[in-house]
Amino acid sequence: MNRTGRGSVKLVVLAVLAAGAALAITALLVNIFERHQEAKNVFFRVVELTDQTEDPAEWGKNFPFQFDAYRRTVDQVRTRFGGSEAVPREPTSADPRSVVAQSRIEEDPRLKTIWAGYAFAHDFREERGHAFMLEDQIYTGRQTVVKQPGTCLQCHSSAYTAMMKLGEGDLTKGFESMNRLPYAEARKLVKHPVTCLDCHAPDTMQLRITRPAFLEGIRAVKEREGIRNFDPNTMATRQEMRSFVCGQCHVEYYFKGPEKRLTFPWANGLRADEILAYYEQTGFKDWTHADTGASTLKAQHPEFELWSQGVHARSGVSCADCHMPYKREGAMKISDHHVRSPLLNINRACQTCHRWPEAELKERVETIQHRTFELRNRAMDAVVALIGDLQRARARGQNAALSEAQTLQRQAQFLLDFVEAENSTGFHAPQEAARVLGQSIDLARRGQLALRDRAGP
Repeated sequence: MNRTGRGSVKLVVLAVLAAGAALAITALLVNIFERHQEAKNVFFRVVELTDQTEDPAEWGKNFPFQFDAYRRTVDQVRTRFGGSEAVPREPTSADPRSVVAQSRIEEDPRLKTIWAGYAFAHDFREERGHAFMLEDQIYTGRQTVVKQPGTCLQCHSSAYTAMMKLGEGDLTKGFESMNRLPYAEARKLVKHPVTCLDCHAPDTMQLRITRPAFLEGIRAVKEREGIRNFDPNTMATRQEMRSFVCGQCHVEYYFKGPEKRLTFPWANGLRADEILAYYEQTGFKDWTHADTGASTLKAQHPEFELWSQGVHARSGVSCADCHMPYKREGAMKISDHHVRSPLLNINRACQTCHRWPEAELKERVETIQHRTFELRNRAMDAVVALIGDLQRARARGQNAALSEAQTLQRQAQFLLDFVEAENSTGFHAPQEAARVLGQSIDLARRGQLALRDRAGP
């Protein structure tokens, strides 16, 4: 081939390469444009969502990634100090479940002693994921020993639509009506566990508070901070809302008065002893202890309260940052709706801020939890010992010595249960958890001393 021919070949090759490069650049630019558009349009409106759209599957048509993650909350994974494992059971006509979680009262019989005479001493299991929250409440053994009010469905079901219907468009009136209904009757009004509608506005997808009890409770908290008439739906930041929507249910609460009004006892503050002081002022009790006669209290799952005392809350870290961390789906940045322990998702839940190996971070968390668990065991032993001493004092007729010790049992038991019922094993606020458990131990031992000192000759 002559020089002219070779030159022509080179020109052709160069032209082909240039065309290929141009096509590659064009494809890249198109891809970038598509990703930009994808990022701008975080969902496609396949169906119209309204305030009456209860079924999460309908929301899933517009938000498939979020819905897919939500459905994964059926997973049962046990961490060292939490989570749940799948326990097979034989279904019955009264309870069709073939799988449940492990029994806490079988794992630690001391709980039966502490809750003697209360429904929790009959049946109390480790919590399962959000997908099971309604099913597990319907079929818990506690339903067979006490008549539950409709109030219970506020946190175990997608109750927003039911409340709006009961109140004829007035959420607060519907809330009050549902509280007064017997559980079996209220149960007919709901179909799903907590779903999209309970935390999101269907038209804008903005986070929102739909539970009047939280609206009233957080208003009392903000009042103490000098902020009057606080409304989180109009005044809270988005980062605050990423914790507030969780705080609608993951809290301490009680049923106030004969109307069974769901109430968050936050008028004095969010700390355990401030909540206890509120109960002392109001004279509220959950039940009378079967063995000691003490007017006793049962703490519920005060995750929001304990978290609020910890370093993460003070640093502006929300509940969702750890339990629903952001993830990428293509160009979209979304919250992971597979709500679970951060220990099962350390890379995105923890390492976003903490630049240490996963193994080290897990060890740090479990060290905190182990120390809390050891202190919890000491508090548990102290309260059980006081209960035993009270039983014997009652049997001996030491009536003059009982009153003070019963009061101290009530206080010690509540503070212990505040940490026991809280689902982080102290991690949400380690120093606060240790302080509360230390108070519990002190009160229990003071109760024993009161019995000894007042026993007489």
